[in-house]
Amino acid sequence: MNPRDLQQWLVEKGQPIAVDGDPGPQTRAALVNAFVNTCAPAVTDEDVSAIALRLGCATRQLRAVAKVESGGTAYDAQGRPMILFERHLFHRFTSGEHGLDDFSNPKGGGYNEDSWDKLARAACLNPLAAFASVSWGRFQVLGAHAGTPRYARFLDLGYSSPLELAYSTVTGEAAHYELLSRYIEAAGLRGALRSLSTNPADCRPFAKGYNGPSYANFRYHEKLADAMGSPR
Repeated sequence: MNPRDLQQWLVEKGQPIAVDGDPGPQTRAALVNAFVNTCAPAVTDEDVSAIALRLGCATRQLRAVAKVESGGTAYDAQGRPMILFERHLFHRFTSGEHGLDDFSNPKGGGYNEDSWDKLARAACLNPLAAFASVSWGRFQVLGAHAGTPRYARFLDLGYSSPLELAYSTVTGEAAHYELLSRYIEAAGLRGALRSLSTNPADCRPFAKGYNGPSYANFRYHEKLADAMGSPR
């Protein structure tokens, strides 16, 4: 996908911009507007039950993960999916061809800056690399896990592109749970999920698989155990 393709995609999503292959401020504004949904429905009990059944776990186990492994909300105050732009990934995915900028840097950081602004500017240069460099939604699943194009050391969650993974999060909170469930399946964490209990030791496999080897530094296993013992 090149910048002109991105413009065409935005037009197909109802954004009134020119498709000229030379994206500027209008294209950047249209990109952000395309991801706004101020009426996105919240996840329902039925949604959670269906995903728990698919994963072979109890709804309490899935809700414990949702409580601990999320930022607590799916959308920001403007109705956009919660995102975090990873500048070091964009730099890596593009082999540094766009030099140093607040959206392209071999070092991570800049997390207090506007991720939507960085995404919009990066996407006008390399759309797929830009969307792959963002963590999306309530569970902050990285766009690079879409599966197409394939990035080394990332999972294949079965989306047609990082852009389509990203756009799936616009429809409603249930799509964020769908994204989480695909991650759990692809990462081989279904068994660890089913083992969650009020015992922190039982929560270690999932915490490690989801949060990485430093999980204990942030007490993720203990937080999961606490969430398992908490009322809904």
